[in-house]
Amino acid sequence: MTREALARKIDLTILSPLAAGADVEALAKKALAYSFATLCVPPCHVPLAARCLEKSPIKVSTVVGFPLGYEAAEIKVLAARKAVDEGAQEVDMVMNHSAFHGGEFALVEDEIAAVVTAIPEAIVKVIIETSYLNEAQKTRAVEIIIKAGARFIKTSTGFAPDGAAVEDIRLLSQLAAGRAGIKASGGIKTLPQTLAMLRAGAGRIGTSSGIEIVKAIKEKEID
Repeated sequence: MTREALARKIDLTILSPLAAGADVEALAKKALAYSFATLCVPPCHVPLAARCLEKSPIKVSTVVGFPLGYEAAEIKVLAARKAVDEGAQEVDMVMNHSAFHGGEFALVEDEIAAVVTAIPEAIVKVIIETSYLNEAQKTRAVEIIIKAGARFIKTSTGFAPDGAAVEDIRLLSQLAAGRAGIKASGGIKTLPQTLAMLRAGAGRIGTSSGIEIVKAIKEKEID
């Protein structure tokens, strides 16, 4: 894998509550040197990021229902549609944990499907927050997300007690069986961590350390 190929698997993320517009603009400029898959920014900064990356292959992504997931479905739909209208091409939405843990699985599925339907031109990734789920719950979440039509299952927001784990990536990849991609996110800061996630089955990596990770490749190619 070349440095460029690795960058294309990374969503470079800036979701700190303290991230100002100037921080987003500065990171966007740095990102241009590496051709990341997306720059993931807070919803309020989507228009700025879209302007900064207008002539770049890097897409703009953002979050909906972040980080707790229990907004009403209508709010998530409106937020997702607004984000796409303002320039986002990918949306990472948080699953409704409250409904899921209450056994309201149809509600969870309907909500995801509503967001997917509202933004057919965009890629939707659903964050399940793996640290809150046991294996049976992860299995149920995967089936709900695939049935609802989302393109990716994402491990974590980065705001929960734990982030991505290799064993979870392996499990989610096996459960999805090619029907949806897997995004590893939360606590990924190094090249070895990134490569371990990819080898376990992740198709996308979410990290605020993307530039450092890509720069850590010393050779032209890595295994």
